[in-house]
Amino acid sequence: MKNIIVGMGEALWDMFPEGKKIGGAPANFAYHMSQFGYESRVVSAVGDDALGNEILENFRAKKLNCVIEKVPYPTGTVQVELDEAGVPCYEIKENVAWDNVPFTPELKQLAGDTRAVCFGSLAQRSVVSRETINQFLDAMPEGDDICKIFDVNLRQSFYTKEILCNSFEKCNILKINDEELVVVSRMVG
Repeated sequence: MKNIIVGMGEALWDMFPEGKKIGGAPANFAYHMSQFGYESRVVSAVGDDALGNEILENFRAKKLNCVIEKVPYPTGTVQVELDEAGVPCYEIKENVAWDNVPFTPELKQLAGDTRAVCFGSLAQRSVVSRETINQFLDAMPEGDDICKIFDVNLRQSFYTKEILCNSFEKCNILKINDEELVVVSRMVG
């Protein structure tokens, strides 16, 4: 096993009124780990389009390693508006590339070399990416030094009790904020 850290899920463009910025919690996680000197990877999918090519070029420029498949869906975007208090409101586009991350032999190999992975609930809104995330987690080595970080990251209505409970069972580290804690507590009783 190598000491690779993986951010798995959405890689997308946040579309702000002043312009677009690369986004996605798993991609941000992998990028920040690389800045601390760790060998990291972003695992996601982009469309075979200009926005997808820009994401790949952005990652290359930042020297951020990735395993990103090009799939026949548009690259993901999120329309971001700020309310009067400066709190962001998100309109997350559906049926996009990161909803369709395929589980490939390359991903299976990467899972065997991964010491830590961060995955969230948002990328599990679709069956394809949810199955890929679960296959990746199942293919990772076992042991006390293996970290499976579940970033609850509740957005819109893109989560279910079943997805959350399955992810709780697979993780050994939980990232949850105060607002999410209230929602999850009510959901699971």
